[in-house]
Amino acid sequence: MFTIDLHLDLSMNALEWNRDLRLPVGEINTREAGRSDMPGRGRATVSLPALREGSIGLVVATQIARYVAPGNPLPGWHSPEQAWAQTQGQLAWYRAMEEAGEMMAVTDLDTLEPLVARHLAGEPAPVGYVLSLEGADSLVTTAHLERAHAAGLRAVGPAHYGPGRYANGTHASGRMGAEGVGLLRAMDRLGMILDATHLCDDAFWQAMDIYTGPVWASHNNCRALVPDDRQYSDEQLRELVRRDAVIGAAMDAWMIVPGWRKGVSTPEGTGCTLERLIDHVDHICQLAGNAQHVCLGSDLDGGYGREQCPSDVVTIADVARIPDILRARGYAEADIEGLMHGNALRFLRRAWA
Repeated sequence: MFTIDLHLDLSMNALEWNRDLRLPVGEINTREAGRSDMPGRGRATVSLPALREGSIGLVVATQIARYVAPGNPLPGWHSPEQAWAQTQGQLAWYRAMEEAGEMMAVTDLDTLEPLVARHLAGEPAPVGYVLSLEGADSLVTTAHLERAHAAGLRAVGPAHYGPGRYANGTHASGRMGAEGVGLLRAMDRLGMILDATHLCDDAFWQAMDIYTGPVWASHNNCRALVPDDRQYSDEQLRELVRRDAVIGAAMDAWMIVPGWRKGVSTPEGTGCTLERLIDHVDHICQLAGNAQHVCLGSDLDGGYGREQCPSDVVTIADVARIPDILRARGYAEADIEGLMHGNALRFLRRAWA
């Protein structure tokens, strides 16, 4: 089944992890055997061939580079200008994949519809990508946002982990200041998609009050099932539904099962499977009263590998197992197609109408 994934850090993996994503996952892992500089070395799950094997024909692909102020222990760049330069290198990688015929930028209905039609018809087609910025720290000024939009950027998540220049993110707190509000106003003027993922609770509610354009949560699970502010509360999920958002189910194990200890827990030991992921999907559907606001936002390459994803996922192609899980739970075929691609497609069509 044609599938859309709302969150993959492809360029980060290509450049910072030095992975040639044109190779099969097995070859990437063989090349990384014995290395331990990153937690998921030799355990990759994502590559362009694996996307094609899983019929994932359209992805929301990120640029990501955090600025870290003095005293911030998180990894990142020491100036916004350095972070901007990093995102421009990532953009260059996407352009190189376009030139190689592997990927295709999707920026509006004129580029979306023909590509989707090819994938739905089962015809050979490049992997389409909608460019998104995860964490806005690299935008030196709002003029840089306008430059990025002109270069194809269509969605922005103002925050990532910790304190940010424009908004505080996961495991931080506090409302946005003037710069954050100014960013939202500029995004609104440009008709961009606001990615609410990673906004701390204070910033989330402030953004919902301010932003008038389309909103999604590209990779978010449920706080009711995994208590942590990285997930969204039922109240926040209901607000996203009210805004006609789509919410992407994330496949990072610590977001799927409670009590996960990074570097200690294992998918097998915690019972982390695709079934448990669908528990989060089902929870959102019950809150919404329908299945029109759920989709996939796997984040499968988000700084980890098989050691921190569902135990029944070897590569991202295994998302093709999800329809059978949903059928076994009694979901109608139309709702299954909605989760796999229809809901995200409807959202983009409305956002870009």
